[in-house]
Amino acid sequence: MNKYLLLITCLFCSVWANAQTEQLSLMPYPQSVEHQQGQLVLGGTLHYAVEGKKSAAVKSTLKDFSARIKTQVGTTLRLKESSIAKAQLIIRIEDAKPISNHIDDWNESYQLNITATKIDLSAKQLMGAQRGLETLLQLVGTDSKIQLPLVTINDHPRFKWRGLLLDTSRHFFSVATIKRQIDAMAAAKYNIFHWHITDDQGWRLETKSYPKLHKLASDGEYYTRKQIRDVVAYAQARGIQVLPEIDMPGHASAIAVAYPELMSAPGPYAMEYRWGVHKPTLNPANEKVYEFADAIIAEVVELFPFEYLHIGGDEVDPEHWNTNPAIQSFMKEQGLKDHRALQAYFNQRLQKILQKHKRKMIGWDEIQHKDLPKDIVIHSWRGPDGVSDAVSHGFQSILSTGYYLDQPQYGSYHYRNDPIPPKPVVVVELANNETINSWRFEMPRKRGKPVTGTFTFIVDDKNIRQAFVDFTGKSRREVLLKNYSQENARFSVDTWMGPVEFRVKFSANTISGDAVVGNTPYVISGEKIINNFSLPKAEKTAKNSSQKSLQVDAQKQLPKTEPVAHLSAQQESLILGGEAALWVEIADEQSIDLRLWPRAFIVAERLWSARSLQDEKSMYVRANFIELWAEKSVGLLHRHQQLVALQKLAGKNELAPMKIFADLLEPAHYYHRQHEKSTYETYSKADPLNRLVDALPAENEQLRQFNQRLDAWLKNPQMNVDYYALRAEFERWTSNRAALQPVLELHPELVSLANKTELVTRTSLELLDKRVKTSTITQSERIKVMDLIRQAQNMDQELVVAAASSLEKIMSSFTQP
Repeated sequence: MNKYLLLITCLFCSVWANAQTEQLSLMPYPQSVEHQQGQLVLGGTLHYAVEGKKSAAVKSTLKDFSARIKTQVGTTLRLKESSIAKAQLIIRIEDAKPISNHIDDWNESYQLNITATKIDLSAKQLMGAQRGLETLLQLVGTDSKIQLPLVTINDHPRFKWRGLLLDTSRHFFSVATIKRQIDAMAAAKYNIFHWHITDDQGWRLETKSYPKLHKLASDGEYYTRKQIRDVVAYAQARGIQVLPEIDMPGHASAIAVAYPELMSAPGPYAMEYRWGVHKPTLNPANEKVYEFADAIIAEVVELFPFEYLHIGGDEVDPEHWNTNPAIQSFMKEQGLKDHRALQAYFNQRLQKILQKHKRKMIGWDEIQHKDLPKDIVIHSWRGPDGVSDAVSHGFQSILSTGYYLDQPQYGSYHYRNDPIPPKPVVVVELANNETINSWRFEMPRKRGKPVTGTFTFIVDDKNIRQAFVDFTGKSRREVLLKNYSQENARFSVDTWMGPVEFRVKFSANTISGDAVVGNTPYVISGEKIINNFSLPKAEKTAKNSSQKSLQVDAQKQLPKTEPVAHLSAQQESLILGGEAALWVEIADEQSIDLRLWPRAFIVAERLWSARSLQDEKSMYVRANFIELWAEKSVGLLHRHQQLVALQKLAGKNELAPMKIFADLLEPAHYYHRQHEKSTYETYSKADPLNRLVDALPAENEQLRQFNQRLDAWLKNPQMNVDYYALRAEFERWTSNRAALQPVLELHPELVSLANKTELVTRTSLELLDKRVKTSTITQSERIKVMDLIRQAQNMDQELVVAAASSLEKIMSSFTQP
C-alpha cells in the first residue's frame, strides 16, 4: 500500500450519497459530470506521467500546475514525475503543440476521470488538457486535506470565442497586473485576451514606423515591443490568444496629437483626458492614411500572431468629414452618399490591407457592410439586435452587451444574458373579451438622450394575458409582470442597461413613477396612447376571413417596434460567442481586480457551459467558492484592493465600522456613476477614484445572502432562532452609526449617507419586531416607509443604500387592514 495515497472505498451514509448528486464547486461548470460514491484522499507525493510528446509547452503547463498546487495546499502535496505504470495522475495529450493562431484549429475538449486508484486526464490538444487541469485545480481546492470526489467529467466549451477585453488606454496598467488577469482568465477558461491598446486618451504601443505616437500621445505610459511579446507569450502558454485593437478611423485623438496631418480637420490637437466620444477622425480621402494603416498593421502582426485584428470602427463622429471640402469632393467622386458610405469605403480599404498581412477583420457593430467579406466578425456593443442583424446577413458575430464589467451589475443579470438572442416576441391574437392598452414613457438621464419607448398590456376581463415593452430603437421584449391594477403596475425586463423594474402609477391618461435600472431609479413620465382597443362587437360572429382581417387591424394598433429576424439554426451557428469587457473610466491599477472578479467567472460560465444551466442560486454558491479559490490559486487581489481602499478612507481609525457601513451600500448600477461625473465633475481622468464608491464591489454579496435568510423567515414569521439572528444583524448595523463618527469627521460628504443608512436599518428593526406580532400595516405607515425606501435608493456620493431592499421586503410582507 502506498503510504502517500489513501484510498477510501467504503460506502458512505445517505447524507453523503445525497451530497454526491449536488453540483460540484466548479466554474465554469462542465458539460457532463457523473458521480460515484467515495473519495480519493491525496497527501504527500503525487506521482504523475504524461502520455504523448512532452513539448516545451507541456513542460511549461506542468510547471505552472505544480506551482499552483503548492500555492493552494502548501506542502501537503508534492508532484513528482514517474512512469505511467506508477503514476496516480496520468495526462494524455494527442497534440502537444501550443495554442494555434487559427481559431478553427482549436479543440478545448477534455475528459477527467477520478477513480479509486488514479486521476486520468485526456485531451486531443494541449489547450484541452490545460482546461482540464484548471478543473482539477478547482476540485483540489485550498484545504490542506485534499479530498477529491470520484467523478467522470466530459467537457467542452459551448462557444468557440470566449474573450475578455481590457482597456489600457484610458488608464494604464502594469505588465504584472495584466499577467495576473491572464492567469485568472485561464482559470476561468477564457481563450482570448482582447487588448484595447489605443484610443482617444492614449496610444500605448511602441511603434517604430510612427514613433511620435508613443512619444507624444502616451504621457510616457506605453508598452514596449519587448513587453508586448512577453505578454503574448505568457497568454499563449496558458491557452489564450491576444487580440489587439487599433482604433480606426474614429477614437483617434491620440493619433491626432502625434500626426495631425492624417486627420480630417487641421487642429491643433492636445492630449485628450476627457471621457466620451470625440471628433478627431482619420481622413479617408488622404492616401497617406492608408500608408499609415499599412505600416501600423505590419508592426502589429509582427507582435500579435493571432489571425484576427480588431479595428474598432465604432462611434465615428462625422462632423470633421462633413465640414471638410476636400473630403466632400472625394465622396462625390467616389459616389459615396453619406458618412456611413465613407466609413464603409475606408473599411474596405483597411480590409484589403489586413488581407495582405494575412489577418481577418473584427470590429464593432458599425463596420457591418454588405461589401465586406463574410469572414469578418461583428462585435456587438449594441446588444442582441445587433447580433441578430449581423448573422441574418451572413456575418459572424460575438456579443459584449450585458457583459460590460465596468458597469456595476448583479451577477445574475450577466448570467441570464446569452449570446444567442431571445426569440422575437409574437403578439397573440386578440380574443373578443380582450383589450389593448399602451402607454408612451420617457426616462430623462443626466447624460445623453432620454430613454423612451412604450409598454403594452393585453387584458381580458380579469387578467393581463401578455405584456411587453418597446424601447425606441430596440426590438420588442416581453416583461415579467409582478402586479397590476387600475392604479399601478410593477413589471421588470432585462435590457442593455441592466435589469429594469418599472413602478408605474396610472392617473387618467398619464403615468408617473420610476424605473429602477439595476439598483437606482430614473423618474418616469408619459401618457396613454392606446385606450382599451378591442375587436368590434358587431363582428364577433364574423367568418374566419373577416376575423383574419380584424386581427391584422388589431396588430396595426400596436406601438412601433424594431423588426428582428427569426434566426435559423445555421444563422445561430454564426454566433461565435462573446466577450466580457472592462472599460476603465472608473477603474485603475488599485481597483481592477475588484471590478473584474468574481463576475468575470460568471460570464465565463455563460460562454462555456450548457445553455440549460440557469440556476442562479447554484451559480452564486459556486461563485463564492471560486472567488476564494482564485484569490489563493492565481493571486487575485479583489478583496485585498477593497480592504486597502477602505483603510485609506478610515485613516488611523479602526477599520471595522467602515466595513460594516460598506456592507450596507452598493455602487449605483449601469452608467449612473458616469452620468453623475459628467454633470457634477470633469468626466475625465482628473476625477479621483479614491472614494468610498471605488472601494466597493458591484454587488453586495453579504446583503444578498442576508436577504435570502430574510425571505425564508418572512414565509412564516415567528419569534424563533432566525428572528433573533436577523434582529441582531439589524441592531449591529444601526449601532454602527456612532462608531462610524470619527471616519465621518474625516469625510463629511458621507454624513448624509450614513444618516440614511441608520434610518433604514432602524426602521427595518422596528418593522421586523412588528411583523412578528401582526401582518397588517396602515396606509400612512406604508407611505412613510416607501418614501424612506425611495430616498435610500436615490444616489448619494454615487452610492445607494442597498439595505433598503431588506426594508422593502419586510414592508411588502404586510397587508393593509
